[in-house]
Amino acid sequence: MAKNKLKTHKATKKVLNIRQSGSITKQVAGNNHQTGGKTPAQKRNKRSKTELSNSDYKRFKNVI
Repeated sequence: MAKNKLKTHKATKKVLNIRQSGSITKQVAGNNHQTGGKTPAQKRNKRSKTELSNSDYKRFKNVI
C-alpha cells in the first residue's frame, strides 16, 4: 500500500528554513518586543539562527 503524502503546513514553512545539508534552522525566540531590559549582547545573539534539536527535527521533517 502506498504511503500518503502530507500537505505542507504553510505557517511552519514560513518560520523554518531547510539547508542544503537537510538540517532545519529557525530564528531564536524573544527578540520582537520588550527588549529594553535585555543587554546588547543578548539582543545581538538573538539575531542569529539556530538549528532545531533532534526531537524537533523528527517532528517537523514530514510537515515541511
